[in-house]
Amino acid sequence: MNTDWMQEFPGAVTVCDRDGIILYMNDKSRSTFTEEGDADLVGSNLLDCHPEPARAKLRQMLAKAEKNVYTIEKKGKHKLIYQSPWYQDGEFAGLVELSLEIPDNMPHFVRG
Repeated sequence: MNTDWMQEFPGAVTVCDRDGIILYMNDKSRSTFTEEGDADLVGSNLLDCHPEPARAKLRQMLAKAEKNVYTIEKKGKHKLIYQSPWYQDGEFAGLVELSLEIPDNMPHFVRG
């Protein structure tokens, strides 16, 4: 499968290896960090980009191959942050983060 579709995906996609080294950032991920002057963080360590206590949480996620899911509001925009382990040949290979803008009044459905 060709993964070129991720480059222009409207959510931010960031992938790091098991040591926290950023391997991939799509266009949205790069534009998210433009204001901080770090539009291209590929090759740098994810841990260096986060203050405590987020850094400690990321260290734990990398050590135990854990996922972390939460919502935030930043600059008036609500986002769903989904950080999950990814695997290669059945072995933990790192983390992938999806950052998706969500509407203020997002519908919620319960289906049985």
